[in-house]
Amino acid sequence: MKTINIYKFFTLLFAMMVVVSCVQDDEYDLPEQQIVSVDIPSDQLLTMNGVRNLLDSAIDDTGDANALYTFPADVEQYVLGYVISKDIAGNFFEELILQNDPSNPTTGIKVLINANPLSATYEFGRKVFIKVTGLSAGYDSGVLTIGVRDGSELGQIAEANQRDFLLRDDEVAEITPKEITMAEFSDILTNTYIRLNDVQFNRNDVLGPEPKTFAAEPSDEFDGERSLESCATGGSTIFSTSTFADFKGLELPAGRGTLDAILTKNFFGEAFNVVINDPSTINFDQTERCDPNVLTCTTASGGGAVFYSENFEQFNAIEDYEAIGWTNVNITGGNEVWEIGNFSNNNYAQISGFNSGETDIDAWLVTPAINMDQTTGEELSLQIEAAYDNGTILSVLVSTNFTGDVTTAEWSLLDITVPSGPSGGFGGFQDIGPVNISCLDGNINIAFLYEGSDPSATTRYHINNIEVTGN
Repeated sequence: MKTINIYKFFTLLFAMMVVVSCVQDDEYDLPEQQIVSVDIPSDQLLTMNGVRNLLDSAIDDTGDANALYTFPADVEQYVLGYVISKDIAGNFFEELILQNDPSNPTTGIKVLINANPLSATYEFGRKVFIKVTGLSAGYDSGVLTIGVRDGSELGQIAEANQRDFLLRDDEVAEITPKEITMAEFSDILTNTYIRLNDVQFNRNDVLGPEPKTFAAEPSDEFDGERSLESCATGGSTIFSTSTFADFKGLELPAGRGTLDAILTKNFFGEAFNVVINDPSTINFDQTERCDPNVLTCTTASGGGAVFYSENFEQFNAIEDYEAIGWTNVNITGGNEVWEIGNFSNNNYAQISGFNSGETDIDAWLVTPAINMDQTTGEELSLQIEAAYDNGTILSVLVSTNFTGDVTTAEWSLLDITVPSGPSGGFGGFQDIGPVNISCLDGNINIAFLYEGSDPSATTRYHINNIEVTGN
């Protein structure tokens, strides 16, 4: 009998070891939640716009733009949404973006969750109910966001608690991008999935021997910000890519077409951005671009000496340069014009629309007349620095019939690649040119045109060391 009992004991022990050895570590996690149809009573449902109204009321009551609204901990409430973000490619991280309708959204919400990846659980199009009981709402980087109150800040929902607050419905809807124009961007439409038709990347970013990548340039710190242009209106917006995205090193497509993305704002909440889940939503199937015509001189150039130069060291005030023939005017009638800046005892011409309060800035800085009759093979060189970049909004032009009024002269765009800079600092001066201008005769004037709009297009520019050479 004792022998039989010992045999049974070792048999049972062996069986337990086999069972345990077959269990993977991750099988000790919480069991996968069964996905079923979720039925929430209508009196417990809040709309996303309802959340926005509650938050805006809290902001109005406190006078604090950073105020939070905390949902009652003893009232069960839910917000319905459809997932539109994917973090598989790394362009979104520890956040879930939901909109209020799969085909015709009017608004959306960002949810902060301390978990990654999320797309395997909350797939694109998945219907989700957010249990907001005890959570808080605020504006994070300028967009409507739900999370956990952490003092006066909005924090993330803990990974272990996400199932308490996010209820997956069994419906996975087909998300239809909402077709809008850049002019229709609005705060209420942030966190929605949109389609922009007939757009392209700025020629400075994609044409030439070294096209830019999505987010792998030396100046890209946390995000790569590129200028996306509308061929229909000429307007532009910022296309933003995380430097942690898997596709950051890919070159931007040089064609033209449609782009599906999430409408959001930059880190500072100041300017609209569009962000893709991955490059598959860019359909630039047209090779013909809508770039403006540029001056093309086919005559020989180069090898000459400097016969015109300006390094802005002669005076410290822009008014003194105006007195010797420079033109400095904002043709929209605003106050934002060029000025003289200085850093480390180095003068330069500078402009920025930041905090100007002007939504339409057309600021021209025009050189005095430069005579081209005594030289041949002329070329233009200069230095440009871009800082706090939220889009390329500088052009360099030339005229042969300027008499003092920029609106009556004929201007030709010079084929100059305006450098991009970091969104949160200075990019350093970049050498521009030499640009062949040898086909021009007589007196010419070179203009620097800044086309800004506060707060969406406020990139700061510095201009220095302008030189024209000839033989």
